[in-house]
Formats: sequence, structure tokens, C-alpha cells
Amino acid sequence: MWNSRSAPTMITPGQALPGRPTPIMVPERHFVSGAPLRPPFPEGMETAVFGMGCFWGAERRCWSQPGVYTTAVGYAGGETLNPTYEEVCSGQTGHAEVVLVVFDPSIITYQALLNLFWEGHDPTQGMRQGNDIGTQYRSCIHTHSPAQREQATTSRHRYDKALGKAGYPPITTDIIPAPPFYYAEGYHQQYLAKNPAGYCGAGGTGIACALTA
Repeated sequence: MWNSRSAPTMITPGQALPGRPTPIMVPERHFVSGAPLRPPFPEGMETAVFGMGCFWGAERRCWSQPGVYTTAVGYAGGETLNPTYEEVCSGQTGHAEVVLVVFDPSIITYQALLNLFWEGHDPTQGMRQGNDIGTQYRSCIHTHSPAQREQATTSRHRYDKALGKAGYPPITTDIIPAPPFYYAEGYHQQYLAKNPAGYCGAGGTGIACALTA
């Protein structure tokens, strides 16, 4: 059983693995939609990045939304350059598992994606999601504009109040300006479309996040 007294802690920058200068190779196209995984993306598209535990289930939750152009899983928020999955899981990179979401704001709003984010996991668990324990599973939002940061911060405050009324502890989600996003290995991309019976630890609190879109 998980013990809060031995909870994982973040490394300091000087403790991080060095990584490598060469990016990890990924497929050119999304396995489900056929859209490009890497930029440039069509004009008018916007980008969101969310960490909500294991990135397999988080990505599937996002790619199925109308207005989402493409998605990819990767690592962000740490120090190691172009990390591997094994390095991230070691806790020695500082990165979180995250999903990159490229979306058409004329079809789906950033606020609607925030609702999806909050309802898709338990944002009160710190360095874990369910049985997945480690700093890479922390809840986080990486914002790409002042407007995104304002919406994310406001939604965190409102959802924190809703969870508090239901008896949950305070939200632990980090909201920071988007750091570099490093694509995860090709076999992780759209993993649950390639492996429909694969593990998915995604699960929310059951508390609705009915924030205005």
C-alpha cells in the first residue's frame, strides 16, 4: 500500500540524468487520425499540454474529442534532454508523463479541454495516480499563453472548491508556462489504439467539472 511518508520527491536540477542531444524518433502520422504528430500544424490551431498520470489513457481521452486535430504523448517539466521512458520512470529526469493536444478553438475550447482534464483523473494525489506511483505521474498543466494560464488557474480554484465540498484534500496540480516537450518513443504513441486491451489507469473522482466553456 502507498505510504505518504515515503512519497516520491522531485530531484534537484543537478541530480538529473544528462540525456542526449538527438530527439527520439516517432511516427510521422497519428495512428488513429492520420494527422501529423509534429509541427508545423495548420494555421489557427492551438496547443495544450496536460499531465494526468499514465499518458496512455490521457491521450485516448483527448484524441476522441471533436475539434482535436492531433495528440502525442511525451515528457516535460524536467531537466534531462530527450529522455527515454526508462529514464523518466527512474525518477532521475524530473519529467512528467504528459499529452500534447493540438486543437481547433473554433470547435473545442481550451476551457472544455480543462473540464476533460479535471474530470479525467484525481488531481489531489500528489506524485501518483492510483497505483501508479512516482514523480512522473504528477498532475500538471503546461500553459502556452497568458490566457491559458488564467483559465487554468481559475478552473483549478473552482474545481478545488467542488472537490473540497465532497471531502477531497486540496488539489496538487502544478500550473507552469510550457517547458520543452519531448516526444515519447513511437510505441507509446496512441498506445491504447494499437493495444485496445492495454493497461489504462485513468480514472477521475466522479465529481463533475461543469465550468463555463
